[in-house]
Formats: sequence, C-alpha cells, structure tokens
Amino acid sequence: MTELTHPLATVPQDELVARAEADPLRPRFHFVSPAGWLNDPNGVSQWNGTYHLFYQYNPEGAFHHRIQWGHATSTDLVTWTDQPVALEPSAGPDAEGCWSGVLVNDGGTPTLVYSGRFEDRELPCVAVGSPDLLNWTKDPGNPVIAAPPAGVDVTAYRDHCVWREGTKWRQLVGSGIRQRGGTAFLYESADLRSWDYIGPLFIGDASQGDPADTDWTGTMWECVDLFRAGHGSLGSAPSNASPDVLVFSAWNDGDTHHPLYWTGRYAGDSFEPAALHRLDYGGRFFYAPQSFEDESGRRVMFGWMQEGRSDAAMVEAGWSGVMSLPRTVTASEDGTLRFAPVPEIKKLRRGHVGLSGLVLGGAPVPLETGVSGQQLDLELDLELAPGALLRLGVLGSIGGSTSDGPAEETVIELRRADDGGNNGTLRLDRTQSSLDPTVDVDDKSGPVPMPEGRVHLRVILDRSAVEIFANGIALTARIYPTLGGENVSLAAEGTAKVLSLDAWTMADIFDGTRSLFP
Repeated sequence: MTELTHPLATVPQDELVARAEADPLRPRFHFVSPAGWLNDPNGVSQWNGTYHLFYQYNPEGAFHHRIQWGHATSTDLVTWTDQPVALEPSAGPDAEGCWSGVLVNDGGTPTLVYSGRFEDRELPCVAVGSPDLLNWTKDPGNPVIAAPPAGVDVTAYRDHCVWREGTKWRQLVGSGIRQRGGTAFLYESADLRSWDYIGPLFIGDASQGDPADTDWTGTMWECVDLFRAGHGSLGSAPSNASPDVLVFSAWNDGDTHHPLYWTGRYAGDSFEPAALHRLDYGGRFFYAPQSFEDESGRRVMFGWMQEGRSDAAMVEAGWSGVMSLPRTVTASEDGTLRFAPVPEIKKLRRGHVGLSGLVLGGAPVPLETGVSGQQLDLELDLELAPGALLRLGVLGSIGGSTSDGPAEETVIELRRADDGGNNGTLRLDRTQSSLDPTVDVDDKSGPVPMPEGRVHLRVILDRSAVEIFANGIALTARIYPTLGGENVSLAAEGTAKVLSLDAWTMADIFDGTRSLFP
C-alpha cells in the first residue's frame, strides 16, 4: 500500500474509493479513475486490436499532486478494464510527476513520450513498453531534450505530439513565447532520443482579443495535436477536402481556458493557418483533447471534463475529473470539424422511449415527455421556424408543489435566426441546474448551422456530465444537481417541430469495487 504524504491526503485508500463510488454525482458510463484525481487523456491509441487509454492520475486524493499515468484498456471503447499504473515518478527528471504525452509505435516497440517534471519544470522523457503495454521502462538518457530552445523566453514547455514522417520522427512540444503568444516547437529525430530543434511551427498572438473571449489563444498552448482531417497523412500531398488541423488548449498563468483549433496547411517546417475555430463550446469542460487514428481509419478524440465545483467539494467527494466519451472527428464540407460519440456507445442503451410528430409553440409551457433519468441518451430531429426557440429540460425536479415548477433544471436551448437563414445558436443554461451556490453556472453557447431550420440534437447525460452535439457541433459541461431530479421536458417559443425524439437509459460500465492500484 502506498503511503499518503500530501497535506490533503488524509483519507485511507479504501475510504477514498468508498466515498467516490457513493457520490450520486459520479458518472456511471463515462470513464472515471477508480478514485482520486484524473486529468488529461494520454497515449490514446489502438494496439493490436485493443484500445488503450492512459490518463493523468493521482490516487492519493482528489487534487493535483505527484501525477502518475493511470491506464485502462477496452475492446470496444465502451467498457474499460483498469490496468496497473504505467508510469510513476522516480528519482531523476520525472521525480515531481509524469505529465502528459503520447504513445507511438517505434518499429513494433510501444514507446511513450511524456513530460517529466522536476524542480518546477517539465522536459521530454521516453519510456518503452512490453508487448502487452503493461510494463514500462524509462530511458536512462531522460530527459531526451535537455531544455527549451536557447534564447527563447518561454511561458511554459510541456505536452507532446509525435508522428512518423518519411524516415524521421517529428515532435511538437506545447509552449508559449513571452510577450507574443502560444506556440508549438517543432523537433526532428531518427530514434526518438536525439532531437534536433527546427523552430516554432506557428506562433499565436496573445495580444489579439481578451482573455475572457471564447476564442482567445492564450499565452501558452497545452496538449497540441496536429493531424490531417480526412484522407492522407501529415506531410503527404494535400487535398482541398482534407485540411490539416492544429488543436491546442489555451492556457494563461496557471488558468485553463478552452480548446481551439486552426485549420490550414502543414508543409515543410511550418503551419500556414487559414482559420481559427472553437473545438467545443463548453470551454474548459472539454480540455486537453488528444486524438488518434484507429485501425478502421477513424479519428477518435478524448477530452478531460474538468470539475465545476470547489476544491473542498472534490476532496470531500473523493474523486475529481471525468473522461469524455470517445468521439469521432470528421471534416465537414466547409473544412471545419464535426463531432459525434462513437457508435459503439449505443451498446449501453436500455428501455427505448420514442415520440414523433410533435408541434410545439405558443406559450413556453413545458411538455412532459414520459422520459426520465439521470443516465440518458437522447436523439432529436427538429425543425425550427424562423426565430423559434426550443428548450429541452433535463434533470428537472419539482418544488414544493407541482405549480411551483422545477426547483432545479438544466436547459438546452436551440434558437433559429429571425431572418429564416441557415444559422442558429446552441446554448446550455445552467442557471437553475443546482441549488448549490458555489458551483460553476457560466453561460455556454455558440453558433450552429441549421439548414432550413433542421437540427439533429444528441444529448448524453451521465449524472454530473453532459455532452451535447447539435449538427455535429459539440458543447460539453458539468452540472451538479442536489435534488436528484430526473424529469425531461420540451417547450418552445415560436413553432418548433419535433420530427422524432428517441430516448434510452444508459447502463453502468463498472461492476464491483475498483482498486486504486490495479
């Protein structure tokens, strides 16, 4: 048994797990760590048919400290098996933590490239794995890059994107240049150990906009991820239908902001941006995303769903952090990205309820749908008249009497533009989600294409985790209801047609008590 040493680590291991599993807000079909702290997805991959999810993990408690690499495997991206911790701090360059990184296939040898933390700085390290990816040996030459680029005043320097291009390996390290903006430094190597610095792939401009803006690019880019969306691979001949995409999470002075992505063209030693886009309208609630191409050719992405409650509440609950459901990433006709939960998630559906042919309008009186639950998968096909506003309420609970209306309710809103065009807005209203005054209820919203007013809406609800997809646009967030409400309702201002509504309850993915150290 590992001795708990952090000042906050006062809870015995068995009690920590018991607290976590007893929390009614803990998701049941999203991946969560056995207890304690979870953050960034790492090393997401498929190896010889098995999916691997590594993640930033602190089994001592629900706080960020002495980070290790948790590990889980799956054959279907739905149910997960806990595996032994892959990396833990040891004397040397990762003595203060094994931070985020990736898994690559080095001629048949599984190899992790990660950030080792020591003396308050992070540097690239390497570890090689056994054929089953369950045992890892750190390279004696770590760190494999001794320092950030000479002569550059960096704001921070960590997290990795590594790929094979021709006969060489290439690597991006997330960083920022003080007084300029976020960047990703490009390196090249023949063996993953000896790296030549090429230069900044692209430098952002932190002076543009305001830190409160939903598309501010930050002073440092965490968890950079470069890939070709669509056909072809990085460095291959470009296709107009397959943009290169540079994903990053905007960071500033210790604060996590939001994931963004540039579309453009990677060629030679640089990235020529065409346009900047928001990756997920939930901002920091879908942070540090990492993607991979699976054996069927799909690009699959995971993100870290941060908490929106206080540090004290997390420590008391015994757990923190949720991994998003894996989502597919595709390029739309306009070159931007579209997202959807992987189809395998449908395996968890139980107890179907279906409605169709509803026309909502007039006064916004909620329609009870006959659907209820805290673990739900909802799919709606909608048609909104110009100017119409549709409200889908979930986790609703009634006050002292029926006439009081919901005491708590989380509302997903879709509004079509007044001019009858093909645009609209998606909004998540959390102002009435919780009677707890300390939780995050900031507004989350953004534009959504609505051709002829049509919207396919998917809402996946797992207790305190919600993932919303409107015509492939994603909005991810956390909610903390206190009353255990399960009601689902519909209302509209203006005319909104519910062409179909299909709802399922979702099964749990873990049975029995899990171990902090499998």
